[in-house]
Amino acid sequence: METTPSPARPAAEALTFRDATEADVDALVALIESAYRGDASRAGWTTEADILEGQRTDPEGVLDVIKSPDSRLLTVERGGELVACCQLEHRGEAAYFGMFAVRPRMQGAGLGKVIIAEAERTVREVWGVREMHMTVISVRDDLIAWYERRGYRRTGRTSPFPYGDERFGVPQRDDLEFELLIKALA
Repeated sequence: METTPSPARPAAEALTFRDATEADVDALVALIESAYRGDASRAGWTTEADILEGQRTDPEGVLDVIKSPDSRLLTVERGGELVACCQLEHRGEAAYFGMFAVRPRMQGAGLGKVIIAEAERTVREVWGVREMHMTVISVRDDLIAWYERRGYRRTGRTSPFPYGDERFGVPQRDDLEFELLIKALA
Protein backbone atom coordinates (compact mmCIF):
# COMPACT_ATOMS: atom_id res chain seq x y z
CA MET A 1 0.00 0.00 0.00
CA GLU A 2 1.08 3.57 -0.51
CA THR A 3 2.46 5.95 2.06
CA THR A 4 0.00 8.62 3.10
CA PRO A 5 1.19 11.68 5.01
CA SER A 6 -0.76 12.49 8.13
CA PRO A 7 -2.31 15.97 7.96
CA ALA A 8 -1.23 16.63 11.57
CA ARG A 9 2.42 15.78 10.88
CA PRO A 10 5.00 16.78 8.31
CA ALA A 11 5.61 14.43 5.39
CA ALA A 12 8.89 13.31 7.01
CA GLU A 13 6.71 11.57 9.59
CA ALA A 14 4.35 10.03 7.04
CA LEU A 15 2.29 6.98 7.81
CA THR A 16 2.80 3.74 5.93
CA PHE A 17 -0.14 1.38 5.53
CA ARG A 18 0.42 -2.28 4.67
CA ASP A 19 -1.17 -5.68 5.16
CA ALA A 20 0.05 -7.58 8.20
CA THR A 21 2.09 -10.74 7.83
CA GLU A 22 2.65 -13.70 10.14
CA ALA A 23 5.88 -12.02 11.29
CA ASP A 24 3.78 -9.15 12.74
CA VAL A 25 1.58 -11.28 15.03
CA ASP A 26 3.41 -10.75 18.34
CA ALA A 27 3.83 -7.01 17.81
CA LEU A 28 0.15 -6.68 16.83
CA VAL A 29 -1.07 -8.59 19.89
CA ALA A 30 1.07 -6.33 22.11
CA LEU A 31 -0.27 -3.20 20.39
CA ILE A 32 -3.91 -4.28 20.69
CA GLU A 33 -3.52 -5.28 24.34
CA SER A 34 -1.78 -1.99 25.17
CA ALA A 35 -4.62 0.03 23.65
CA TYR A 36 -7.43 -1.69 25.53
CA ARG A 37 -6.35 -3.61 28.61
CA GLY A 38 -4.29 -3.16 31.73
CA ASP A 39 -2.65 -0.09 33.22
CA ALA A 40 -0.72 0.75 30.03
CA SER A 41 -4.03 1.31 28.23
CA ARG A 42 -4.96 4.09 30.67
CA ALA A 43 -2.45 6.38 28.90
CA GLY A 44 -4.99 6.61 26.06
CA TRP A 45 -8.72 7.18 25.97
CA THR A 46 -9.78 3.87 24.35
CA THR A 47 -9.08 1.77 27.43
CA GLU A 48 -11.56 -0.91 28.42
CA ALA A 49 -9.67 -1.61 31.66
CA ASP A 50 -12.61 -0.56 33.84
CA ILE A 51 -15.11 -2.86 32.17
CA LEU A 52 -12.98 -5.83 31.06
CA GLU A 53 -9.91 -7.57 32.43
CA GLY A 54 -7.87 -10.30 30.83
CA GLN A 55 -6.91 -10.42 27.19
CA ARG A 56 -8.38 -8.49 24.25
CA THR A 57 -6.97 -10.87 21.66
CA ASP A 58 -4.36 -13.59 21.29
CA PRO A 59 -1.83 -14.70 18.65
CA GLU A 60 -4.23 -17.29 17.22
CA GLY A 61 -7.00 -14.72 16.76
CA VAL A 62 -4.67 -12.26 15.03
CA LEU A 63 -3.22 -14.99 12.82
CA ASP A 64 -6.74 -16.10 11.83
CA VAL A 65 -7.49 -12.57 10.59
CA ILE A 66 -4.20 -12.40 8.67
CA LYS A 67 -4.80 -15.77 6.99
CA SER A 68 -8.49 -15.32 6.20
CA PRO A 69 -9.11 -14.79 2.47
CA ASP A 70 -11.93 -12.34 3.27
CA SER A 71 -9.96 -10.23 5.76
CA ARG A 72 -7.05 -7.86 5.85
CA LEU A 73 -5.25 -6.69 8.96
CA LEU A 74 -4.01 -3.25 8.04
CA THR A 75 -0.88 -2.17 9.91
CA VAL A 76 0.12 1.46 10.26
CA GLU A 77 3.73 2.49 10.76
CA ARG A 78 5.43 5.81 11.34
CA GLY A 79 9.20 5.91 10.99
CA GLY A 80 9.33 2.10 10.93
CA GLU A 81 7.43 1.81 14.25
CA LEU A 82 4.09 -0.01 14.42
CA VAL A 83 1.65 2.63 15.72
CA ALA A 84 -1.80 1.29 14.83
CA CYS A 85 -3.81 -1.44 13.13
CA CYS A 86 -7.34 -2.33 12.05
CA GLN A 87 -9.12 -5.34 10.66
CA LEU A 88 -11.09 -5.07 7.42
CA GLU A 89 -13.38 -7.97 6.52
CA HIS A 90 -15.34 -8.30 3.29
CA ARG A 91 -18.99 -9.19 3.98
CA GLY A 92 -20.84 -8.94 0.68
CA GLU A 93 -22.11 -5.37 0.14
CA ALA A 94 -20.42 -4.24 3.37
CA ALA A 95 -17.07 -4.38 5.09
CA TYR A 96 -16.52 -4.95 8.79
CA PHE A 97 -14.11 -2.69 10.68
CA GLY A 98 -12.61 -4.11 13.85
CA MET A 99 -9.52 -4.77 15.93
CA PHE A 100 -8.76 -1.02 15.74
CA ALA A 101 -5.87 -0.05 17.98
CA VAL A 102 -3.66 3.05 18.25
CA ARG A 103 -0.70 3.24 20.62
CA PRO A 104 -2.03 4.84 23.81
CA ARG A 105 0.60 7.62 23.86
CA MET A 106 -0.46 8.59 20.31
CA GLN A 107 -4.22 8.68 20.91
CA GLY A 108 -6.05 11.98 20.80
CA ALA A 109 -3.77 13.56 18.18
CA GLY A 110 -5.86 12.86 15.07
CA LEU A 111 -4.19 9.63 14.01
CA GLY A 112 -7.41 7.61 14.34
CA LYS A 113 -9.25 9.91 11.92
CA VAL A 114 -6.56 9.37 9.28
CA ILE A 115 -6.58 5.60 9.76
CA ILE A 116 -10.35 5.17 9.59
CA ALA A 117 -10.48 7.34 6.45
CA GLU A 118 -7.81 5.14 4.84
CA ALA A 119 -9.70 2.01 5.87
CA GLU A 120 -12.90 3.36 4.29
CA ARG A 121 -11.05 4.31 1.10
CA THR A 122 -9.44 0.87 0.95
CA VAL A 123 -12.68 -1.13 1.25
CA ARG A 124 -14.42 1.06 -1.34
CA GLU A 125 -11.59 0.65 -3.83
CA VAL A 126 -10.63 -2.99 -3.19
CA TRP A 127 -14.03 -4.55 -2.53
CA GLY A 128 -16.44 -1.94 -3.92
CA VAL A 129 -18.56 -2.06 -0.77
CA ARG A 130 -21.26 0.49 0.04
CA GLU A 131 -21.20 0.34 3.83
CA MET A 132 -18.79 -0.07 6.72
CA HIS A 133 -20.07 -1.97 9.75
CA MET A 134 -18.58 -2.28 13.21
CA THR A 135 -19.64 -3.41 16.64
CA VAL A 136 -18.86 -1.42 19.78
CA ILE A 137 -19.54 -2.31 23.41
CA SER A 138 -22.74 -0.36 24.02
CA VAL A 139 -21.61 1.19 27.33
CA ARG A 140 -18.65 2.88 25.57
CA ASP A 141 -20.47 6.19 25.07
CA ASP A 142 -17.27 8.18 24.45
CA LEU A 143 -16.10 5.77 21.77
CA ILE A 144 -19.53 5.60 20.10
CA ALA A 145 -19.66 9.42 20.06
CA TRP A 146 -16.23 9.48 18.36
CA TYR A 147 -17.50 7.15 15.63
CA GLU A 148 -20.69 9.19 15.25
CA ARG A 149 -18.55 12.27 14.58
CA ARG A 150 -16.94 10.25 11.75
CA GLY A 151 -20.36 9.57 10.17
CA TYR A 152 -21.29 6.23 11.78
CA ARG A 153 -24.82 5.82 13.06
CA ARG A 154 -26.20 3.70 15.85
CA THR A 155 -28.62 1.02 14.67
CA GLY A 156 -30.01 -0.14 18.00
CA ARG A 157 -29.23 -3.70 16.86
CA THR A 158 -27.29 -5.49 19.55
CA SER A 159 -25.63 -8.85 20.05
CA PRO A 160 -24.68 -10.43 23.35
CA PHE A 161 -21.21 -10.14 24.84
CA PRO A 162 -19.58 -13.62 24.96
CA TYR A 163 -19.68 -14.00 28.75
CA GLY A 164 -17.68 -17.01 29.86
CA ASP A 165 -15.33 -16.94 26.85
CA GLU A 166 -12.15 -15.48 28.30
CA ARG A 167 -10.63 -15.11 24.82
CA PHE A 168 -12.59 -11.82 24.77
CA GLY A 169 -11.80 -10.74 28.30
CA VAL A 170 -13.25 -11.09 31.77
CA PRO A 171 -16.23 -8.73 32.18
CA GLN A 172 -16.35 -6.52 35.27
CA ARG A 173 -20.07 -5.80 34.86
CA ASP A 174 -23.13 -7.73 33.74
CA ASP A 175 -24.66 -5.33 31.20
CA LEU A 176 -22.23 -5.64 28.28
CA GLU A 177 -23.45 -6.11 24.73
CA PHE A 178 -22.29 -5.06 21.29
CA GLU A 179 -24.14 -2.49 19.20
CA LEU A 180 -23.88 -2.40 15.42
CA LEU A 181 -22.77 0.94 13.94
CA ILE A 182 -23.04 1.55 10.19
CA LYS A 183 -21.69 4.18 7.81
CA ALA A 184 -22.72 4.55 4.18
CA LEU A 185 -19.63 4.91 2.00
CA ALA A 186 -19.93 7.39 -0.88
